[in-house]
Amino acid sequence: MLAHLSVNNFAIVKSLQLELSQGMTTITGETGAGKSIAIDALSLCLGGRAEAGMVRQGEEKTEVCAAFLLDHNLHATRWLEDNELLDGSECILRRVITKEGRSRAFINGNPVPISQLKSLGQLLVNIHGQHAHQQLMKSEYQLTMLDQYAGHTDLLKKTRLAYQNWRQASNELKQIRENSQQNQAQLQLLEYQIKELNELSIGEDEFPELEQEYKRLTNSGELLTLSQNAIQLLNEGDEVNAIGLLQSTSQVLGQLAELDEKMAMLPTMIAEALIQLEEANSELRNYLDRIEVDPEQMALIESRYSKVMSLARKHNVLPEDLYQHHQNLRQQIAALDYSDEKLEQLENVVAEAYQSFVHRAEKLHQSRARYAKELNKLITQSMHELSMEKAKFQMDIHYDDKHPSPLGFDSVNFMVSTNPGQPLQPMTKVASGGELSRISLAIQVITAQKVETPSLIFDEVDVGISGPTAAVVGKMLRQLGESTQVLCVTHLPQVAGCGHQQLFVAKQTKGGKTETQMLRLDDQQRIEELARLLGGSQITETTLANAKELLLVAA
Repeated sequence: MLAHLSVNNFAIVKSLQLELSQGMTTITGETGAGKSIAIDALSLCLGGRAEAGMVRQGEEKTEVCAAFLLDHNLHATRWLEDNELLDGSECILRRVITKEGRSRAFINGNPVPISQLKSLGQLLVNIHGQHAHQQLMKSEYQLTMLDQYAGHTDLLKKTRLAYQNWRQASNELKQIRENSQQNQAQLQLLEYQIKELNELSIGEDEFPELEQEYKRLTNSGELLTLSQNAIQLLNEGDEVNAIGLLQSTSQVLGQLAELDEKMAMLPTMIAEALIQLEEANSELRNYLDRIEVDPEQMALIESRYSKVMSLARKHNVLPEDLYQHHQNLRQQIAALDYSDEKLEQLENVVAEAYQSFVHRAEKLHQSRARYAKELNKLITQSMHELSMEKAKFQMDIHYDDKHPSPLGFDSVNFMVSTNPGQPLQPMTKVASGGELSRISLAIQVITAQKVETPSLIFDEVDVGISGPTAAVVGKMLRQLGESTQVLCVTHLPQVAGCGHQQLFVAKQTKGGKTETQMLRLDDQQRIEELARLLGGSQITETTLANAKELLLVAA
C-alpha cells in the first residue's frame, strides 16, 4: 500500500506531502489545476521516463519519494529479498532528476538502475490511465492483459525459455549448414597438419625421457672413457690411486692416535671417507657394465628424436609442448567435423526443443481459452452495469503455429457488440468515444480484481461517462476499495462521492509563480466540493443537498 508521497520541485509543484490510506481515495480539482500531477510524479518514482522539463522553473532538481507498506505484498517482499534490498516492512522509492536531465534512482536508500525501479514498481502499483482504451486497441496489450488476469507468469516464463532453447538450437544448426563448405576446407587443412603428428603419436611426458636417452646414447663412448678414467684414479692406478693413498694415510694416523689420544678421531674420519670412495668405485663399475653401444637402438632413438625436433620446428612450438599442440589440433578437428551422424543428432535436438516449446505453448493456449471464457462473461456483465444492457464482449484467441513467438502461438482480439443484432466486431471499429470509455472501464475494473498489487490508480478513466452510469462507476471503484487501495482522479461528483476519503487539488499564483497544492477534505469540505462539481461555480442549497445525498448513498 502507498502510505506516503513526497514531491518537491516537480513541474508546478513546489512541495507536496501526501499521507494516504486504505480504501478508495478520490482526487478532484478545478480544470487546469493539475489533478493528475501527483500520479505523474508517482509514475516517475516507479521508473517512468525522466525529462529535464519536469524540474520546476528556477530549481536545480526534482525529487519524488514514495513510501509503501509491504504488509501482505509477498511478491514485492520476495523481489526485495532476492535483490538484497529488503529493509523491514516498509519500502521507500526515491527518484532525483537534475535540470540537466540526469536521473538517479534509489530503493531503501540504495542506488539502483531504473530497470530495477520499474521491476519493483510493477509489484507495488497498477496505474490505469484515461487513455487505456487506446492501448486496448492493440492486440499485444490485449494478450498481456489476459495473461496478467490469468496469472500466467510461470507458464510464460517456461514457454519463453522453451522458445529460446529451440531458436538457439535452430540457429546453431543453421550456422553449421551455412558454414559446411568453409568448415570442410578448414578441416582438410587441419587433417593435413595433424597427419604427421598422428603418425608420431608422442606421449604426454615422453620428450624429456627421449631427450635424456638420446644424449646418453650419442655420448656413450665418452661416458665409457670417463668412467674408466675415474675407476683408474680411484683404485686401479699402478703407482697412485685415491683409495690406496687413503689406506696408507689411515695406517699412519692410526700410529699417531696411539701416541696421542687427541688424534683418535682422525682414523675414524679417514675410514668414513674410504667407505664413500669404495661405494663410489662400486657404483662406477656397475655403471660401466651397463654402458652398451647398441647401433640399432641408437638409430631408433636418434630417428625419433629427430622427428620430434623437426615437427616442433614445423609447427613452431617447443618440443616439450608438441603433445599439447597435437591435442589442441584434435579438438579443433572434432569441433569442425560435423559428420552426417552429428548433423542428425543436432537435428534431433532441434526437433525435441521444438516439441517442448509446442507443449508449453499449447498448455498456455488452453489456459488462455479457459480464462478468456471467464472474462467474456464478467466483462459483459460489467458493461451491462455501465448502461450497455445489450452489449456483448468476447475475446477471440487465434492459434497460429506458423508464427511462433516467445509468447506461444496465440494472438488475441477483443470483440464487441453494443447493440442487439449487431455482429461482434473488433474494438477498433466501435465508433463512439463514450462507448469505448465504458468498455475500457468495464475491462479495467474486472481485470483489476485479479491484480495482486495492493495499490490501484485510475487516472480519469471516467471521461465520456455521466449520469447514472457515473454512479455505477463510483460503486464499482468503491467496491474495489474495500479489498485494496484505490486512488481515482475524477471530475464526476458521482464518482468522487464514493470515495472513503477525498483530496482536492488547488492552483495558486504567488510572486509570479504558479504552485499546485493538494488538500485532504473533511466532511463539510467534501460536501462543498461535490456541490461545486454538481453545479459549477454557483453553489446553491440544492447542490449542497444533492452533495450530502451523494455521500450518504455512497456510505
